[in-house]
Amino acid sequence: MKTIYLVRHASAAGQPEDSPLTEQGRKQALALVDFFKQKEIDIIYSSPFKRAIDTIKPLSDSRRIRVLEDDRLGERVLSTVNFEDWRDKLKQSFEDFKLVFEGGESHSAAMNRAKTLIEDLLCSEHDHILLVSHGNMTTLLMRYFNESFGYDCLMEMTNPDVFELVVSSEETMLNRIWDDRI
Repeated sequence: MKTIYLVRHASAAGQPEDSPLTEQGRKQALALVDFFKQKEIDIIYSSPFKRAIDTIKPLSDSRRIRVLEDDRLGERVLSTVNFEDWRDKLKQSFEDFKLVFEGGESHSAAMNRAKTLIEDLLCSEHDHILLVSHGNMTTLLMRYFNESFGYDCLMEMTNPDVFELVVSSEETMLNRIWDDRI
């Protein structure tokens, strides 16, 4: 049996890869230390984006667990074009997984990244794994186990957010466990 924690990064100052956490985001990152206090963690993987690394750094420091950066956890780029109706475009991409906007990545391609990561983790020796990613990618990671996760799930997520996946040979249980009152 494996337990995988999926963490969406804390509140950030923007979408570029180098966007830092906001003051609220830094407080949220510290709150994750207490949140995970009673939970076992063997290994931590993170998107290489600054907001993801900064979200988990206080926890990794407190546990003395090195964060392993993995490009497969990087956010899916919708497009290099700045769409005013980006939510509509994002929704369209959930309806058509092969849809690609200029300079962007299809959901199908991002889903393949998620699939290879999950398959690697399920074969690994670690039983308590923490992954830090972004809203769209976290949704796709959950979709690997339950196809009902999509656009609406993404729009309901908070920054941060935490989901717990318990995977056994008999079943997979997926629960949102974050209390977003912080």
